[in-house]
Amino acid sequence: MAADLRLQILESITDVPADDWDALAGPDAPPFIRHAWLSAMEESGSARLETGWEPQHLTLWRGKRLVAASPAYRKHHSMGEYIYDFNWAGAAERLGIEYYPKLVVGAPLSPATSPRFLIAAGEEVATLRLALIQAAIESAREGGCSSVHFLYPQEDEAELLEEQGLARRITLQFHWKNPGYRGYDDYLARFDSKRRSQLKRERGAAAQQGIIIRTVRGQELGLEHARRAYGFYEATCETRGPWGQVQLNEDFFVRAFRSLPDTVELVQAESKGKVIAGAFNLVTAERLYGRYWGCHEEHPFLHFHVCLYHSVDECIQAGRKVFEPGAGGEHKIARGFEPTAVHSAHLIFDETLDKAVRDFLRREHAHLRPAIEQAEQLAGLKPWPIQGRATG
Repeated sequence: MAADLRLQILESITDVPADDWDALAGPDAPPFIRHAWLSAMEESGSARLETGWEPQHLTLWRGKRLVAASPAYRKHHSMGEYIYDFNWAGAAERLGIEYYPKLVVGAPLSPATSPRFLIAAGEEVATLRLALIQAAIESAREGGCSSVHFLYPQEDEAELLEEQGLARRITLQFHWKNPGYRGYDDYLARFDSKRRSQLKRERGAAAQQGIIIRTVRGQELGLEHARRAYGFYEATCETRGPWGQVQLNEDFFVRAFRSLPDTVELVQAESKGKVIAGAFNLVTAERLYGRYWGCHEEHPFLHFHVCLYHSVDECIQAGRKVFEPGAGGEHKIARGFEPTAVHSAHLIFDETLDKAVRDFLRREHAHLRPAIEQAEQLAGLKPWPIQGRATG
């Protein structure tokens, strides 16, 4: 690390002023690395030591000026990461290795690609990225962690991490991408007639059921919507057994709605004057991020409409380029969501376990291309623009 840099590990995101942190992230940063999001996670108690997320944010200072940072947490379990390493933890136990705690560089409960190295404008990016990597590894060793895991870095960051000796992992999510649609019919035109009919039927079911779907945003959002979003989140978790552990509390949603008013949205499904389902989303100028959905009444195709079709239509109207609906969900493929690589990078300090993990990742990677090809065939999207169709 450069002699003029000072490393400070923060045990709370509130130990640094919001303006200083957000200046590193930049005005167009994904919401998950913004100070308000991390603060809502931590100050609500959703991501604190008591829940297995111990803040250990890496910050680099030149004098009194914050010049670089990485959000980081000492983890005492593997829940809420969505790049699963439960098998690695099991292998560690069989080898007599304490897998927890481990150091995770990333945002809690946020399976979305975001910068992991936040660098002040005018600074030497390459130098400070290397300094943050070094700081993560050294602080993890000194803190008694078994390993370091960079989750959901940008692709160029993942390449740098691999160059620095970490094992790179590539997994898949399914994202909707806008090649320049003028309207919802352009999106439907990408499918064959059978699939178009299916999508129209699924989207049209709500009207036949007397259900109205709309998005609540901006000044219309209030405390009732935050509590409603938590209720939907909790309801979904309760239906998923051990994998649906409630990790966020109501106070997180209240704080997020209050501190990110231009970013938070709530899609609501209403029937007979009552809100029966909803989806908690986040938006930027170019992207929509789907986070949590839930319902209090089951209706055919309601999930698809609230979580996918309604938001696809709104993305087209707003000119957004990408809709990321979160981890998992192979059902999205048949509805035009394309396989998209997401990255992580890992370093385990025990050489035997590290070698075993790297062997596993090599085998896993060999199956990636066939999985992508299979997903693309299932999606069956026609190339855009459609031949013979005016695109403006």
